[in-house]
Amino acid sequence: MTSPSKLEQLRDLSVVVADTGDFDAIKRLKPVDCTTNPTLVKKALDLPVYAELIDEQISWAKSQGEVTETLVHEVVDRLTVGVGTKLSGLIKGRVSTEVDADLAFDTAATVAKAKKFIAMYAEAGVPKDRILIKVASTWEGVEACRQLQAEGIDCNCTLIFNPTQAIACAEAGAFLISPFVGRILDWYKAHDQAPATIDDDQGVKFVRGVYGTFKRRGIKTVVMGASFRSTEQIEALAGCDRLTISPDLLDKLDADHGDLPRKLSPVAAESTQHTPVDAAKFKTDVEADPMAKEKLADGIKAFADDLKAVRKTIADRLA
Repeated sequence: MTSPSKLEQLRDLSVVVADTGDFDAIKRLKPVDCTTNPTLVKKALDLPVYAELIDEQISWAKSQGEVTETLVHEVVDRLTVGVGTKLSGLIKGRVSTEVDADLAFDTAATVAKAKKFIAMYAEAGVPKDRILIKVASTWEGVEACRQLQAEGIDCNCTLIFNPTQAIACAEAGAFLISPFVGRILDWYKAHDQAPATIDDDQGVKFVRGVYGTFKRRGIKTVVMGASFRSTEQIEALAGCDRLTISPDLLDKLDADHGDLPRKLSPVAAESTQHTPVDAAKFKTDVEADPMAKEKLADGIKAFADDLKAVRKTIADRLA
């Protein structure tokens, strides 16, 4: 009898999430949760499985009369929710849906867009407990998360690179945070500080540190390692609450039948007092961390650029 694959072993240790909007990959790999963001919606525009959805939304837009910027934005929102709705039919868990990255520094606009997405999903028959609203972890995003969580809308705070960011999101009541393992490693490698071993990998060390802090403080917020560059990074975080993994790395784990030991385990909470993170501390700590400052800005820009590209594709289709 073949021994279980590393993917099967990982499923016993962590909740496995698919970092993709690829319908066929999700169908094949059966993750618990999945995600949509502008990068993934952009890729989805070329997938045959979404062709009908795209044609439908283009027809709807053409029936609305003059093509305006507002109409193009509306089509992209409808596509985002349409892709998420389709994916929700394949999984048991939740679909993370990203609020526009160009709203990352606007709390009120982020809250409004999140509520709009929740209403659109409800109309499509997907209840809010199947959705995670993904917000960039700027201070404005943290404040939006605080408001949304207070209203029972669960948030995934993304683009986490600094411990203060992680704590602030948890204190705002975030359902889940996504620390970015691979992008942290990328930064250190670009600055000639490549780690000698996987245990020295700065992204791996960061997630292990956040996980340990959350467990010691009794914080309920889920820690979901994201943005992996290798199966070694994933294996080094086996046992983390959740891990969101691209299809190619999921396939590699599925093909490997070696042993996968647990690396992270919850510990008993210690009762200690902490001063809550405020806007001043948040901004000071992120500003003082060159990697976090640069990677947060880059991440927001990359998602905003992809969103712009999706909007341009739709505008061209409507022209």
